[in-house]
Amino acid sequence: MQPTATVLVYSDDSNTRAQVRLATGRRPAPDVPVVEFIECATPAAVIKELDKGGIDVCVLDGEAVPMGGMGVCRQIKDEIFNCPPALVLIARPQDAWLATWSRADAAVTLPVDPVEFAASLASLLRRRNLLSA
Repeated sequence: MQPTATVLVYSDDSNTRAQVRLATGRRPAPDVPVVEFIECATPAAVIKELDKGGIDVCVLDGEAVPMGGMGVCRQIKDEIFNCPPALVLIARPQDAWLATWSRADAAVTLPVDPVEFAASLASLLRRRNLLSA
């Protein structure tokens, strides 16, 4: 059995969730595990999944409605013990300061650029593996 990494994807937009899945592929880099996705369309579903445990990285859509990914990120960083790293999808590069405010570990602009996204996700997965080792 190959090890797997679980990535939670939060967006109310199914097209955004599909962009994340397509940009990731089976694995974002050769040196990280194969990725399995858990998709959430509401903030309550994100909290429920994180409370269960087993999430390696969160990908949060900053443009989600009714609560954007940056607000969700700040909330989970405050409320979830050993919160996994979070990658926030932002509308403009100028919004990077808001991602910092939300305590996101990385930010990538929408629409998702597959190369940039895969590199950021792989970096967070590597870091998560080093912290848990």
